[in-house]
Amino acid sequence: MTPEFADKDTLARVQRENWQAQRAHVARHSDFYAELWQGATPPERLEDLAALPLSDKAMLRLSQAAHPPFGTYLAAPARDAVRLHRTSGTTGQAMNLALSARDCAVTEEVGGRCQAAAGLTPDHRVVHCLNYQMWMGGLTDHMTLQATGALVVPFGVGATELLVRTIQEVGTNAISCTPSYPAVLERVIAEKFPGLVPRDLGLKLGLFGGEPGLDDPAFRDRLRQVWGMEPRNANYGVSDVFCNFAAECEHDTRLHFMAADVLWPELIDPETAEPLPLAAGQEGELVLTHLARDCQPLVRFRTGDIIAVDETDPCQCGRTGFRFRVVGRSDDMVVVRGLNLFPTMVAAVLNEFGDLSGDYRIPLDTPPPYDALPVQAELAKGRDAPSDLAERVAQAIKAKLGATAMVTLVPHGTFPLTEGKTKRVIRSYQ
Repeated sequence: MTPEFADKDTLARVQRENWQAQRAHVARHSDFYAELWQGATPPERLEDLAALPLSDKAMLRLSQAAHPPFGTYLAAPARDAVRLHRTSGTTGQAMNLALSARDCAVTEEVGGRCQAAAGLTPDHRVVHCLNYQMWMGGLTDHMTLQATGALVVPFGVGATELLVRTIQEVGTNAISCTPSYPAVLERVIAEKFPGLVPRDLGLKLGLFGGEPGLDDPAFRDRLRQVWGMEPRNANYGVSDVFCNFAAECEHDTRLHFMAADVLWPELIDPETAEPLPLAAGQEGELVLTHLARDCQPLVRFRTGDIIAVDETDPCQCGRTGFRFRVVGRSDDMVVVRGLNLFPTMVAAVLNEFGDLSGDYRIPLDTPPPYDALPVQAELAKGRDAPSDLAERVAQAIKAKLGATAMVTLVPHGTFPLTEGKTKRVIRSYQ
């Protein structure tokens, strides 16, 4: 039985064994954690990890800047690293990621579990449309797709017209990309391929990750109607930790945690950093600890992702990991008169309006506090804005989210459609 289907007792034994080896490795070889812990010894029991201080991205950045290229949290000889990746840099300075051969193998196995859970099989021909230029989402995610036995077309980003022709010529029936990328394809199809509609491409399975969107049922329904594909949230990860460790299955659209044998999760209060129980109904910031990592092991690493745990019992699919939703990133959270708002919450409201494309930005040109949420909402293609649309959108945001919004409508095509991650909260103040 593979780990994502293991019962609690079996999994607990594997976790204990892996942690004993990992804690010794980190204590012996990580100068970063030796300094952070100030002589403290990592506990023998994973349940006691909260006694150690948290680590975060800012600490890693400082470490790499002072000790390039990998920082003092490199816990293996540099010659053991066989692959170098970089984070996307969407939340600051891009980071160098070093992986050993074992790190690569474990990463690909865990990611393969996720892609398979989302429905990818050896019967699929999947075109992979994420950036191969050093980002984990390119080559490493390619290898997770390949781990399912599917035929993988390593397309990457750009040359969208060629992509459309390639899908037609190869008989591709699945696509791996960000949730915003189908809109890019739709625009190119409309402009460059007269008479062709997205359904004609024959894509039956959409494997999405890298940005939010699929939590909205209206967005999923639109993908089904326009493309004729089944959308699956197949790729949730944190680049510094694992590129992909959670995905949905055919029975449940919520993310299943599928790396429990090699990754220990915790929840904390994002404001106070106090531990929270990882239990159904709990919401908090996800904190992760590697249980099997050679090159850059992380212990109690703050991901910055706020998640809501929905279920801890086994799923109908047989997988035993807890199921959760990503509420948003702590650095994307906007507090309006005491209300914590995330872009995904705004998107869910905007997608209820057929006159809107669903694309939007939250421009913040002054530092907090905020009395109202500024929202720029893009009109749908070929639509003129009814005179009361902005007001109705603002009223809907108030009714559903409780916050006052200042809604500005912008013409279709105002926002560039990107092939990578789309940043919704734009902070222009210094």
